[in-house]
Amino acid sequence: MASLFKKKTVDDVIKEQNRELRGTQRAIIRDRAALEKQEKQLELEIKKMAKIGNKDACRVLAKQLVHLRKQKTRTFAVSSKVTSMSTQTKVMNSQMKMAGAMSTTAKTMQAVNKKMDPQKTLQTMQNFQKENMKMEMTEEMINDTLDDIFDGSDDEEESQDIVNQVLDEIGIEISGKVQFFSHPRDFLRGRLVLLSEVSLQSVFSCNAGVKQQK
Repeated sequence: MASLFKKKTVDDVIKEQNRELRGTQRAIIRDRAALEKQEKQLELEIKKMAKIGNKDACRVLAKQLVHLRKQKTRTFAVSSKVTSMSTQTKVMNSQMKMAGAMSTTAKTMQAVNKKMDPQKTLQTMQNFQKENMKMEMTEEMINDTLDDIFDGSDDEEESQDIVNQVLDEIGIEISGKVQFFSHPRDFLRGRLVLLSEVSLQSVFSCNAGVKQQK
């Protein structure tokens, strides 16, 4: 029983109005269909009276046809008016909902502004900027260090290419040429291996020369 005496909201009123407008539109369409049916019947009657030469009946029926067609034209005007009213109702409903949403947003922003301390916000932004500058400086230092390391590696590769070129020019073929080593001890061991290979090749060359002389 309580729901029967409940106060209607704006949405309820708009829904009822739209329902009534839709009902009116359907009734107008039915009336127009009935008028079109009568129009066809009158046209047939006029043709029938014209065939038998009854001019008076043709005039009476023609007047009825003109009147009927005017009524049908009015139904189009009324239907257009109903459609316009329905559109206006929908626009008003949308505007009301937008106004309600703006009101809620304004209250929320007001509550946030009350809780927000401008001084603390400014301090937070300054701290962020300070830490960001520190991070950029650290990143720049790391990049410079990495650049120095890779530049040194490029120098070693260039030196390696020069040594290999010299060995190729003097006709010494050594597997892998001179290798790079990550530790000085490995580098010395590699140099000893290189010298031993060169010495062996020299001994083999001398023995071959002695055999040819014999």
